[in-house]
Amino acid sequence: MKFRVLSIIAIASLALFACKGGSKSGEAAPQPAPEVKTEPALAFCPDSLGEEPVFDIVTTKGTIKIKLYKETPLHRDNFVKLASKRFYDNILFHRVIKHFMIQVGDPFTKDASKDPKLYGTGGPGYTVPAEILPQFNHKKGALAAARKADKANPNRESSGSQFYIVHDAGTCAQLDGQYTIFGETLEGFEVIDAIAGVEVQQPKNLPLEPIKVISILPAQ
Repeated sequence: MKFRVLSIIAIASLALFACKGGSKSGEAAPQPAPEVKTEPALAFCPDSLGEEPVFDIVTTKGTIKIKLYKETPLHRDNFVKLASKRFYDNILFHRVIKHFMIQVGDPFTKDASKDPKLYGTGGPGYTVPAEILPQFNHKKGALAAARKADKANPNRESSGSQFYIVHDAGTCAQLDGQYTIFGETLEGFEVIDAIAGVEVQQPKNLPLEPIKVISILPAQ
């Protein structure tokens, strides 16, 4: 009888061990396959574009046609990569100063739960090395990369996604040689004027009327 009781206990112990995922050989139980995350489809193939690609920045105020410079390849390629991933879709122009510039590219502005006080601090999580060249200046319609001030950013590295478009060359001339200019406006200067002319709230010059980027895609 004693032997039979011990046998029953042994069988019960093995059953309990099996429920907990053990094996008689001491090997680990099979693990479920890791979840595979798929990247969303690209809006276009970056490799299909030329050295100086032309894009349409479609906004709720109209379309601005821009050209990117081949002389600033790091900024050009980064802009193309983000546009192909639709990073800029539905982003707000979060800083608008008439007779100066209009700024866009902060992903925080797409999130209604974010405090507007944070606008201007968001990005893709990296910076881009400076490509400041003397042949490019802050003419009207110039595209330049936003960045942190020199004290916190002595190498003048650019924001990974935020950029501004010059509204007034005269007031922006002071920025020449300090920020990377990586493109220019070809058409749509009246759209720049329209965005620059909206009413804003202080202290961060955020437009009272939300102005969005609908899409940034290669010009047709």
